[in-house]
Parts: sequence; structure tokens; C-alpha cells
Amino acid sequence: MEPHVPTSVALEELVKEAPPDHVTLAWLTSSLQERSFGLVMLIMALAALVPGAAIFIGILLGFLAAQMILGRDSPGLPRFITSRRVPTRQVVRLVHRTIPLLKRMEKIIHPRWRTPFETTKRIVGLVVLLLAVTLFSPFPFSHIIPALVIMLISFAYLEEDGALLCISLGTALVSLAITSATVWATIRATDVLERLLT
Repeated sequence: MEPHVPTSVALEELVKEAPPDHVTLAWLTSSLQERSFGLVMLIMALAALVPGAAIFIGILLGFLAAQMILGRDSPGLPRFITSRRVPTRQVVRLVHRTIPLLKRMEKIIHPRWRTPFETTKRIVGLVVLLLAVTLFSPFPFSHIIPALVIMLISFAYLEEDGALLCISLGTALVSLAITSATVWATIRATDVLERLLT
């Protein structure tokens, strides 16, 4: 088994090799290889917290999760997203701001209970797919818990932390149960209201 390289170190090496003018998501995913799924998931989960973005992000996350279930090596996203150019200096600035936070988190989140990579990727993909569906919920603020859970899963997946992954998958089941109960209660309430009005 190859030694684990912390995400902060991988990102530091990444910005050193970045093109001088601009970068694209396609370049990022090809450079990160196996880590690209975890990083893209993390970015999308953060974006899902933005009001009004949850449905669009849910579609992209579902697309990403399906590829993980199928065992793809790296994410394949729509070309209009992967080909979008971002100035390298902005990416470098963002990475340099993020690395200190990642290093603090890596003191707690680190490789434990390591599991077969391909199996883990498929399980994570399935759970993220289910969580992505819940982002379509019409209820106010209902997207926050699934987005936070996906962020937690992303960290665990990136750092190969099996202990945290078990905790985050358990949290995902709780999130799914809450959403299901909310939807079911709404359906029952609507049915009762219709009966009262007829």
C-alpha cells in the first residue's frame, strides 16, 4: 500500500506545477487523479450551502456520485464547467488560505481503519447520490444538513480516515431519515387537509 500524502501537501505540490496564466477544472482533476473525487465533492458541498444553488449542485453531485459507483478513475463533468478558465493567481491565493486550515484538521483526520479503495469509493458514491437527491427538497434550509454531511464524507474520503468515514456515513443515514420523515409528514398533512376540505 502506497504511503498516504496529506491533502495539504498534495495541494502545495499542485500549485507549484500550475500553469502560469490560468487553470481549469479539467487540469485540476487530471492532476489530482484519485483525490479529485473527494476534492470536487468538497467544493460542491460548500457551493450547495449558497441559497438557491442546492438544486443545480444536487444535479452535479448526482452525476459525480454515479461515476464513483461505476468505479471511474476521475470525475467527468460537463465541458462548460471543466473548460472554464480561472486565473492561476486566484487559485494559488485560495490554496494558500486553505492549507493552514487543512493542516489543523489533518491533526485529527488522518488515515485510520483503511479499507479497499474501490469498495470505499462505490459506497461513498451511493451515499452521496442519495444525499444529492435530498438537496431537491423544497423545504427551507433543508439543504444545509445534507451539504454538511457531504463535506464530512469528503474530508474522510480524502484523508482515508475509515473511523471518520463510518461516523459520517452514519450521520448520512440520520440525514436521510430526517428528510424522509419530513416529506412523509408533509404528504400525510396534505392528505388530511384535502379530506377536511372535501
